[in-house]
Amino acid sequence: MTKVITHSLFSEFDINLFKSGKHFRLYEKFGSHPITLNKLKGTYFSVWAPGAKQVSIIGDFNSWKDDEHLLNVRWDGSGIWEGFIPNVEKGNLYKYKIHSHHNSIITEKADPYARRCEHPPNTASVVWEDSYEWKDKSWLEKRKKHNSLNAPFSVYEVHLSSWKKKTEENRSLSYWELATELVSYVKEMEFTHVEFMPIMEYPYDPSWGYQITGYFAPTSRFGYPDEFKYLVDKLHENDIGVILDWVPSHFPEDSHGLGYFDGTHLYEHPDPKRGYHPDWKSLIFNYNRNEVRAFLISNALYWLEQFHIDGIRVDAVASILYLDYSREEGEWEPNQYGGNQNLEAISFLEELNKEVYASYPDVQTIAEESTAYSGVSKPVFLGGLGFGMKWMMGWMHDTLQYFAKEPIYRKHHQNNITFSLTYAFTENFMLPLSHDEVVYGKHSILGRMPGDEWQRFANLRLLYAYMFMHPGTKLLFQGCEFAQSEEWNFQKSLDWHLLEYDSYKGIQEIIKALNQFYKSQPALYEKQFVQDGFEWIDYSDAENSVISFIRKGNTPKDNLIIVCNLTPIPRENYQIGLPEAGELEEIFNSDKKEYHGTGKYKNPRKPATSKEWQGKKHSATIKLPPLAMLAFKYLA
Repeated sequence: MTKVITHSLFSEFDINLFKSGKHFRLYEKFGSHPITLNKLKGTYFSVWAPGAKQVSIIGDFNSWKDDEHLLNVRWDGSGIWEGFIPNVEKGNLYKYKIHSHHNSIITEKADPYARRCEHPPNTASVVWEDSYEWKDKSWLEKRKKHNSLNAPFSVYEVHLSSWKKKTEENRSLSYWELATELVSYVKEMEFTHVEFMPIMEYPYDPSWGYQITGYFAPTSRFGYPDEFKYLVDKLHENDIGVILDWVPSHFPEDSHGLGYFDGTHLYEHPDPKRGYHPDWKSLIFNYNRNEVRAFLISNALYWLEQFHIDGIRVDAVASILYLDYSREEGEWEPNQYGGNQNLEAISFLEELNKEVYASYPDVQTIAEESTAYSGVSKPVFLGGLGFGMKWMMGWMHDTLQYFAKEPIYRKHHQNNITFSLTYAFTENFMLPLSHDEVVYGKHSILGRMPGDEWQRFANLRLLYAYMFMHPGTKLLFQGCEFAQSEEWNFQKSLDWHLLEYDSYKGIQEIIKALNQFYKSQPALYEKQFVQDGFEWIDYSDAENSVISFIRKGNTPKDNLIIVCNLTPIPRENYQIGLPEAGELEEIFNSDKKEYHGTGKYKNPRKPATSKEWQGKKHSATIKLPPLAMLAFKYLA
């Protein structure tokens, strides 16, 4: 067998950038790269293992024997081992066998930069390259408009394994099949974006993808990397943006993964008070190490560049920000100023967002952050973390808690449904009803709704309608759009058969209609993150459990009047205050028969009288359907 030939893809400038934590295209250098060297075809390998005294490539091309292909360590103290092996080609399996200086530990590791991995439970890396020809130039040219903060942004969150299965074959759909079935469904439902729960390679199905071992490889469960690119391409062809869940907060302890990589704490923080997650039994990245920061930021940019991704949703940001996250007294140590903030991690997130937006100003980063940390979606130069948006967890908890109450008691909890507007414009908020809300005994969203069957579905229609009228962008987990009745089970397909019943079909129809309405009404998105886009009419009618407000666009003629009746009692003559004279037209009614509502309570054109009401100079009397949202617009 031909031995390793000395070769490098790294320049001196690359090495200096890597050591300083400023090299953000490391995937171009690290990992396995099929190349031709001196007319010899083969593969160049490189890996960071500063704690190693020997690193060899083991694989199916050398019978997995140690010492057959020893890599060369660079002379510059970078800790990089590298070399070219002739005749190793695309599709060959390999790992790094690392002999450590530390207690002579020996590890066998998958390539941190592998672009393809074996199908779990197998754990080897695969030499890979593809020459996929993208066809989404048109999308990329207009992406800035679709992805901007003053554009409609309605996200369908998807877990690819469980969205739909080929039951007769007991398998999930492939990337190729999803490019037809998922794309056509998302387009039909009028969502603007999809968000994929982690598709980076992961070994353990019950982790849902949040315990990653192959950060640069789309999971092999559904096909090849170029087939995932094809799925993204087809989504773009249909004007649907793609967001990826991304997990820079922690990684699993699997023996082939990043943990204890070269016999030392290379990627994880060496102090278990900062390097181990007690909740998730996983390891925490060492954000203070330059090379680790470069690895993570390179990974984020890799998906944006190589896979044309339109946004990344960063998981578990609160666990990154705080040293005492999920820890008792004595289980954590304060920072140098005596506080509980992880200063190095905060610096990492700031740098991440600066680099992402500098390279791709037309994408979005979205933080899943559950605390009151200030400035998550404020630019870094103004003292913020620099995310484009932040999940509005407070709205989610308060709203679900409110809707779970029997309507007769809601008058005592009016603050639950109105409180979010006291802080709605402190961040660029996304309103999420995510996978976390339909697991672990929380029930499905439908399962939380009180009352008889008709009221449960009416409550759900009202909840969704209120969500779409509330300021902020939207996210809905798969199955919620047709009232999946059981909790989400990652091992099973969604219960698509429920759509045979009118009540479930009605929920699907109202989600489709709400997405259309959201996209067609500038008042719902042009000022969705600023106070100027919202004005209360009345939030104090707790006795009737009715709220009313105005949503405003850049042009006054686009303004909407929104009224929600949060009880099952219809109100035939309900008076609302209005900001000006004119004639109102009902343009959305969540009680329509098409949505499995009553269809009985409709408002013909309503003239505003000069009678003052609810602090407004004009008013009108309207019919409020039970458990319903109405939207009105002034006639031109």
